[in-house]
Amino acid sequence: MLFELRLREGIHDGTITVAYRRWRRTQVVAGGHYRTGLDMVEVVSVRIVDPARITTVDARRAGYPDATAARAAIRESDDASVFRVEFRRLDVPDPRDTLAAADELTEVDIAEIDHRLDRLDRASRRGPWTASTLAAIAERPGIAAPILAASFGLETIVFKRSVRSLKALGLTHSLRVGYRLAPRGAAYLAATSRAAAGRPTAAGRDGAAATKTDEHR
Repeated sequence: MLFELRLREGIHDGTITVAYRRWRRTQVVAGGHYRTGLDMVEVVSVRIVDPARITTVDARRAGYPDATAARAAIRESDDASVFRVEFRRLDVPDPRDTLAAADELTEVDIAEIDHRLDRLDRASRRGPWTASTLAAIAERPGIAAPILAASFGLETIVFKRSVRSLKALGLTHSLRVGYRLAPRGAAYLAATSRAAAGRPTAAGRDGAAATKTDEHR
């Protein structure tokens, strides 16, 4: 589940334990574990509700000052229901962080990463991209996503989506600005020839580091 940046601290300290989402069908299940962007949470319950019956108590548990503000934040839709999701913060690390920290890879680990990256390449309409993207991040850590995206001739949102796929494999970390290889990603590139398989294009290679914060990575 994605949460606005302003809500993540409240989830972390336990003051926010409810979310309202308008979905055509539920996107979470009770008992499921989900990332918030800062923590892991477990869904306690999920049910369809009438927005008119949102209470002030629940609105505040969702991070709003009152029920009117909560209802105003729920977008209008004729074909989607409003779901009330109750959750609790889990005192466990994000599994991706644990995976990313592993800097010693076995042959089985390398083969599995190869397989997953090959699947991403085959599924892409623009052709193989994982090698060049990993190489760009390795060569240009901390460079803002729009600059890296432009070097590939891509929209920023498309590039960020690609990097999220690499992050899910434990290969990259998001920084305040830009990205860097995770220990797992660095170990993988050191053990394989994939980094040499592609390099970013020259566009934007002067790479002045941007100071604007990259959000929603």
